Amino acid sequence: MEKNIQIIKTEKSWIESNAIEQLHQIAQLKGIIKAIGLPDLHVGKTPVGASYITKDVVYPHIVGNDIGCGMAFFATGLKRNKFKVEKIKNKLEKIDGIENVDISIYTRAIDLPFKEKLGTIGAGNHFAEIQEIAQIYDPEGMDEIGIDKEHVYLLVHSGSRNYGEFVLRKYIEEYHCQNGLSTDSQAFALYWEDHNKALEYAKLNRELIAHRIVDIISGKANQKLLDSVHNGIFKKEIQGEVHYIHRKGASPSDAGYVVVAGSRGSKSYIVKPMDNLVEYGFSISHGAGRKWSRFGCKEKLENLYSKKAIRHHELVSNLIYRDKNVVYEEAPEAYKNIERVIEDMLEAKMIQLIASLNPLLTYKS
Repeated sequence: MEKNIQIIKTEKSWIESNAIEQLHQIAQLKGIIKAIGLPDLHVGKTPVGASYITKDVVYPHIVGNDIGCGMAFFATGLKRNKFKVEKIKNKLEKIDGIENVDISIYTRAIDLPFKEKLGTIGAGNHFAEIQEIAQIYDPEGMDEIGIDKEHVYLLVHSGSRNYGEFVLRKYIEEYHCQNGLSTDSQAFALYWEDHNKALEYAKLNRELIAHRIVDIISGKANQKLLDSVHNGIFKKEIQGEVHYIHRKGASPSDAGYVVVAGSRGSKSYIVKPMDNLVEYGFSISHGAGRKWSRFGCKEKLENLYSKKAIRHHELVSNLIYRDKNVVYEEAPEAYKNIERVIEDMLEAKMIQLIASLNPLLTYKS
């Protein structure tokens, strides 16, 4: 495979030049064959909304400290026509950070470190959101997933919490992993084991969050329907040779149906990635992507809107939060237009739409 850089966007779309520059810088690292900037590309410690294909080397710092971060979609068993937003909101406001989850029901957690953080959402853009089906595009896809318009569902966005941070720091300090880990080295073998444990931790974390919330809202089911990881490194055979897909804020295109999350002020979408997207690093956008740095959001918004106005947007999604700055940092205006991101992927023939989702309640730590 020849090394190349690709940005997926249409003329109507906007991606900040700093994010594109970051992508080009990462693409120059040894062993990176292909670098892809997805429609939600934006600036981070390394660019977010990006996928890379490498050979013979991995770069842990590309995916960062939240190894295994992803979106999981759960059934609640609750009927939409009986779902009272204010009643459920009152229940969720009484819990303290989704803490004190009984992990004994999940026996595979026994050998994982940082157990005290299991079942916690975390800061930043992580959330748990109760949603309804807004529009159906593909009834057969809906049936295959096992969803319908009669029920409400739970979307959980969280990752590996302190565990992922511990793993990244360890390999930066002890192995200088930002220079790359050769896949035939002992350092890589050790990292790969820790990385995969962090993936498992993150998936378990999302399950425990869902278990806690569904129990609190008196749900009748806690079935995980979808789960996609958008931060991690994954082995992939391409043209008969082993390569490694690095995803930073990028959902897989080779693992079935995916939820592409919008901001709190917009719809989310369930999509089916098209087959064999090697030209896009086997990846699609994971969400809307940030438009503003979270550090400047309060100054931009506090003189324009009251906190009450930000909490209650036009899609009638209510926000439950502990950190008062969240209402500004996670305001709809801080994110790109999810419709534009979806349109870009449709034009590139990356996805097929299954359904759109409206937010009803959003819970943040």
